Amino acid sequence: MDNRAQNELPVIAVAMGDPSGISPELTARILSEPDLRAAARYVVFGDARLLELGIKDGAADPQVRVVREGDVLPLGDRPVFIDLGNHDPADLQRGTATLAGGKAATDNFRHALQFAAAGHADAVFFTPFNKAAMRFAYPGYDDEIRFVRDAIGFEGPASEFNILDKLWNARVTSHIPLSEVAANITQERILRALTLADANLRLAGFNPPRIAVAGINPHAGDGGNFGRDEIETIEPAVKAAKAKGFTVEGPFPSDTVFLRARNGDFDAVLTMYHDQGQIAMKLIGFDSGVTLIGGFPFPICTPAHGTAYEIAGKGVANLGATRAALALAIKMARDGKARAKAAA
Repeated sequence: MDNRAQNELPVIAVAMGDPSGISPELTARILSEPDLRAAARYVVFGDARLLELGIKDGAADPQVRVVREGDVLPLGDRPVFIDLGNHDPADLQRGTATLAGGKAATDNFRHALQFAAAGHADAVFFTPFNKAAMRFAYPGYDDEIRFVRDAIGFEGPASEFNILDKLWNARVTSHIPLSEVAANITQERILRALTLADANLRLAGFNPPRIAVAGINPHAGDGGNFGRDEIETIEPAVKAAKAKGFTVEGPFPSDTVFLRARNGDFDAVLTMYHDQGQIAMKLIGFDSGVTLIGGFPFPICTPAHGTAYEIAGKGVANLGATRAALALAIKMARDGKARAKAAA
């Protein structure tokens, strides 16, 4: 590939995740995939010594160009690895959430986010974090959305989306106790979630996206017999979304709506709370699920599974979800560059 064609490729900022799990292996292996290397340019943030462990674990050959922070970046056909030197392998405790691991992961993620926010990358991708370790290092850590807001100073609406190939799951509430869900389901929040879902689905190529809305009660309230949330809150929000031009239907019983979506009736399901969608999506395809953090100035993607402490260092991690997540980041980054070029 000539230099001009190379320069047209999107730049992906990659953050190595929790070092005590499978993140070093996944990072080394995904950067070794020939088709993904040919589709983008990469700037990776982490500790080069931990990458070496991942290379040994995964029998990988990423052929990265290691530089120090502040060096001129020689972007080209080889991934650039910015060695932050932030985790001594001698202190590594595989299979355990640690303060040191949390500090390294948050440091890597912050650098990748700020690199993209400064206009140097078109998307961010990270290998899995461990939330307990992240909280050791960053006491204010609720989830990735909160961290991203703090890291780049962004105040707009944002949400997590779980994705399996062409099936998306959005949600109205996320990381809050189940006892607080009903009080947080309002017409305004449902409409805001639908607006964000519609926008991100369009960025991913759905035009128009077909969105199904799940109820919150058993059998979507059964006409008011099992609760009136659907009648008084969810259905009016769906009608308001239709009036705005969204292709949306519901509310539907949550125990059947994913079957319809999986069979092609809808592109996405908006659920009312975290596990209402997460359980369905992970049962359908745990090894290929992707999490997109949408609403920020650039897409942020990661595999939907966790750090898999139980197999850390064994070289047997499944690459499916990691590959799917990076492929989505590349697609959204490439499409974003094309839209920007067309608008210029």
